Amino acid sequence: MADNAPGPADAAGIDPDAISALADRLADAARAAILPHFREAAVDVSSKGLGGYDPVTQADRDAEAAMRDILARDRPADAIVGEEFGAKDGTSGLTWVLDPIDGTRAFLCGSPTWGVLIALSRADGPVFGLVDQPYTGERFRGGLGRADLEGPQGIRPLGVRRGRSLAQATLATTFPEIGSAEEQAAFARVSKRVQLTRYGMDCYAYAMLAAGQIDLVIEAGLKPYDIHAPIAVIAAAGGIVTDWRGGPAHGGGRVLAAADPALHRQALALLSDA
Repeated sequence: MADNAPGPADAAGIDPDAISALADRLADAARAAILPHFREAAVDVSSKGLGGYDPVTQADRDAEAAMRDILARDRPADAIVGEEFGAKDGTSGLTWVLDPIDGTRAFLCGSPTWGVLIALSRADGPVFGLVDQPYTGERFRGGLGRADLEGPQGIRPLGVRRGRSLAQATLATTFPEIGSAEEQAAFARVSKRVQLTRYGMDCYAYAMLAAGQIDLVIEAGLKPYDIHAPIAVIAAAGGIVTDWRGGPAHGGGRVLAAADPALHRQALALLSDA
């Protein structure tokens, strides 16, 4: 479970308990800002207009602003990268990577597959991540020695499921029309080989992989704030997240998450020509 347990992180002056507690406070603040807007008839929504319908709501903005206010008071030396308000420079060598509502389209449809993504990262990737689903009350944490799910049934360890072949695997992605035509063809090569493919799961798919419910997540066109928290949670649960060539995924783009190395290799072989 300890792919990103304390070690190099300690040299950066990271206190695991303090970071985990602060991430919880950020998630609590985001929950308070978002939940009053969820499944309301009159949601304040506009489109960013970046290559089609790219919705943003007042809940997105309020949640990120609330998290940034806490970080400004408690961690002023840390940098911040957020979906709604961009980047703030820091001096500590650490960056908080925030996506206040990953899955805004799902949010607008009343589907509880959206989530709040919070990560603490160094230049070489995330060291701690949190995926929070405020409506279901589920919080997935990973990194700095933690890999757990806190929810309606209490707290339990996270752990990926192992030993499934590609033919036995469950694959998830957000959009059926994943990326470019070339990327869609690569995804289809994997989808045709698995037992089950599910769509529209947003960040909840990564959480379910870490919880041992599914086996693969494949996506394209991601931003760093979409993937930093899932990388940390999945790595802590024993899984692996890379790009489609097996390299680091924290820069975004094409992402492959897998429950174990053998399954990752099988999927990677089908994707790597894209």
